[in-house]
Amino acid sequence: MGPKSKKSSEPVRVAVIGGSGLYEMSGIEDLDEIRVKTPFGDPSDVLVVGRLSGVRCAFLPRHGRGHRFLPGEVPARANIYALKSLGVERIIGVGAVGSLKEALAPRHFVVPDQVFDQTRRRASTFFGEGVVGHVSVDKPFCGALSARLFEAAREEKAAVHRGGTYVCIEGPSFSTKAESRVNRARGFDVVGMTVAPEFNLAREAEMCYATVSLVTDYDVWKEGEEVSVEKVVQTLNANVETVKNLIRRVLPRLAGPRSCSCASALRHAVFTDPKAMPAPTRRKLDLLIGKYFQAQRNST
Repeated sequence: MGPKSKKSSEPVRVAVIGGSGLYEMSGIEDLDEIRVKTPFGDPSDVLVVGRLSGVRCAFLPRHGRGHRFLPGEVPARANIYALKSLGVERIIGVGAVGSLKEALAPRHFVVPDQVFDQTRRRASTFFGEGVVGHVSVDKPFCGALSARLFEAAREEKAAVHRGGTYVCIEGPSFSTKAESRVNRARGFDVVGMTVAPEFNLAREAEMCYATVSLVTDYDVWKEGEEVSVEKVVQTLNANVETVKNLIRRVLPRLAGPRSCSCASALRHAVFTDPKAMPAPTRRKLDLLIGKYFQAQRNST
């Protein structure tokens, strides 16, 4: 199963997962919509592919156009698999977060370097059904990609912070005051609902993944500053142009080859003997692990 497009078959190396407004920006050329079917179901929406700042890239609305999927309903495996099938190597995730620190004020940007996953009901791996794989996520975000995003945000004069822990909650409700107090006491920096399981799946797919988090509120820990849907939407709308400009600025810096470890995350991660793998599962995972089996065959 793969992409179907009327236009160029040139690989797409960079993708942005975020709100649907991110591909509605001036300067995109050769715009195309690509519908991809995957072994893990349909992605959130068609992939919008075009050329921006001279770089061919893909845009995927995480929640679907019209915001149809709850955070826990987002078909993350299909999204990541679909982008992988296009040839994507680097993914920029964009999303709203609540702040757990006084210094991280609404309208600030955060490029976190750690995740604490508190989700409970989301499929967070491509493996299973007879194939066992374990990837390293001690550094859940690609350091090289995070650095470039941070630099681009600073050049856009955004109030941006590098590092910190993103605690991902199941949602769709916002935190209780007790949960917010505990998350602050644990030293977490921002709270959101979307980076998990995207970061896990991107690592299993050997794709670089980093996120730009837009602070929209102080969660519910700060009296008089409680989160609301109205505040979130207002803050997102006020900062959408900054996000678009950041993406335009960073894309040309992502056109070269990768030197990070993300590209070989599966090299020693699959524990199952190929002879013991069920044929349907092996076919389903061939896009991800097939190159290693080919290398084994060529070496024997």
